[in-house]
Amino acid sequence: MFVSRRSRVATLAACATILLATSACGDDKPEETSAQQVRLYGTDGNMLNSYPAELKERASLVDGMKGTTPLTPLPDDFKSRLRAVDPALTDYLYAAETYDAVVIAVLAAQLAGSTNPTDIAKQIVGVTNDGQRCEDPASCLSLARNGQDIEYRSVSLTRAGFTDKGEPATASYATLTFDGQRINDGKTEFVGAGIESAASTKAPPKPKKQRTGANSDQEPLILGGLLPKTGDLAIAYPPMAAGAALAIKEVNAAGGALGKPVTWMDGDDGTSPAVAKATVARHVADGVSVIIGAGGSGISREVLPDVVRAGKVLFSPSNTDSSLTDVEDKGLYFRTAPPDSLQGRALADVILRDGSQKIVIVARKDSYGEGLQATVRDELEKAGIANDRLKLMTYEPPADAEAPPVDFSGGAKEIKAFGADAVLIIGFGESAQVIRGLADAGVQIRQ
Repeated sequence: MFVSRRSRVATLAACATILLATSACGDDKPEETSAQQVRLYGTDGNMLNSYPAELKERASLVDGMKGTTPLTPLPDDFKSRLRAVDPALTDYLYAAETYDAVVIAVLAAQLAGSTNPTDIAKQIVGVTNDGQRCEDPASCLSLARNGQDIEYRSVSLTRAGFTDKGEPATASYATLTFDGQRINDGKTEFVGAGIESAASTKAPPKPKKQRTGANSDQEPLILGGLLPKTGDLAIAYPPMAAGAALAIKEVNAAGGALGKPVTWMDGDDGTSPAVAKATVARHVADGVSVIIGAGGSGISREVLPDVVRAGKVLFSPSNTDSSLTDVEDKGLYFRTAPPDSLQGRALADVILRDGSQKIVIVARKDSYGEGLQATVRDELEKAGIANDRLKLMTYEPPADAEAPPVDFSGGAKEIKAFGADAVLIIGFGESAQVIRGLADAGVQIRQ
């Protein structure tokens, strides 16, 4: 169901009142941390059906874990089309956002009448605002070829278009729950966020009508992937890859862009700046106009200067670090994923509804982890959770696939001593080591 902002604020206030009353009543009794049970919470990087496998023989530890992710209620037809591309698909995280990033980039090129990245960038925000409404590649491309301004709506972009900064003005978040070792779709709840009026009202350059037979010498539009095939975020790669493949398939079935099929060049970001930079360099050399990625916000931040210097477009389906909204990009960076300023409110709501009183937020030490951690802390404090009942911790993610796994044994002991009853883990696949550390330290994980 979708919940109004007023309802969410009321919920947070009510929860805060209960928490404050509870803590006041309990001041005359010492806390018994040894018997404290802890609820686990996660975020988009670890709330996937593939995540329990990271814990191997201890996969049952995630049973009951809750978390949030940017997600709209995906139509069954869209899921079926994704599974036709990848029959083994078990998750849909960022599949819709990847699909939409590819389609929007193609439509922008068609409207620009060019594969020049700067010309494409000038059309991207306009593709999503104040034109003829269309909801699939075939109908949108048909309008664009006729020089018609369009307003694209699809699986991840449903309520409003992009802001002037090139990111969604509104978003939908899902609250997910592990039931056993799989996410129970029957327990999933959806909440809307953002403000529709934040969508851009600026007029893009006038669309160029495609002239019949005028594109025989037109170079094909080339898009390049910068998605996490390997590294800590590799667990999210299958749905993102399926989303990109489906978009390319449907765009080309509709006639492609500028009279030619759109070319897709695969590429790995490795959840590593070094790997991602090498992929970007290869894409630049190969004439890619738009790079779809990177997967992680920190990786995009590292490669963006290279992309901007080369005059290319970087268009991420999964970056959520709020600070990227104002990054220096010369108008060449876009994302279909909403910023974490919106997700932080959704996470705080989930944690408070369970009546948690002492909360630890553990985050991977990068712009994504620390950015979302700060946002959730701020939202919890606004709701009345005292500073001494919040604890922030970080861990260094592995530098590469050959690095030793995260050792969180010391952090787990701190959490036990703190007497936490809720632990939010902001990370990717490597964050499973945090859960292992908690269990090894004797922290009782509530299931």
